[in-house]
Amino acid sequence: MRRKDREMPIEFAHEVIDKAEYGVVSMIDGEKPYGVPLSIVRRGDVLYFHSAKQGRKVDVLTHNAHVSIVFVGDKRIPENYSHDELEEMNRDAKKAVKLISSVFTTEFESAIVTGVVELVEDEQEKIGAMRLICEKYTPSKMNYFDTAIGAGLKRTNVYRVGMECVTAKRKKYDEEGVEMKGGWEQCPS
Repeated sequence: MRRKDREMPIEFAHEVIDKAEYGVVSMIDGEKPYGVPLSIVRRGDVLYFHSAKQGRKVDVLTHNAHVSIVFVGDKRIPENYSHDELEEMNRDAKKAVKLISSVFTTEFESAIVTGVVELVEDEQEKIGAMRLICEKYTPSKMNYFDTAIGAGLKRTNVYRVGMECVTAKRKKYDEEGVEMKGGWEQCPS
């Protein structure tokens, strides 16, 4: 990671993963990249997602199970300066550099996981993973989970990804408009 000052600890990465609406799984399809957004959940140091029994994703993972998964957490455009301060930056070339670094910018959180995908064969693990997925994405429908899983489990692949490397990054400003720093190293370069 180039900006080590923005790197965050593993607990922060877990928070980003857990609250992210989806993760984008990047794979290699022959010699071409292939990325797909998926509903992903985490249990400890393992991620789970599901798919149909057939399709491009299934074919790609059969030939190369190495993946990178990107999660995006909160994002926001910061308001670090008043109108008068912005006008002063606009008039003073020496202060104009702040426009680039502190005005035309975005606060963000992200986590990236690399690992190897494995097809889950154990039925109880599959059901547990599907329960986690449904609890995250359809919590108000859990009264119907057992019926749905009975009807659909045999038509569903469930995959596990052991999180081999996890990095997280954040850009955020405090109340004074000063960027907050991190600086925790997660994975070997």
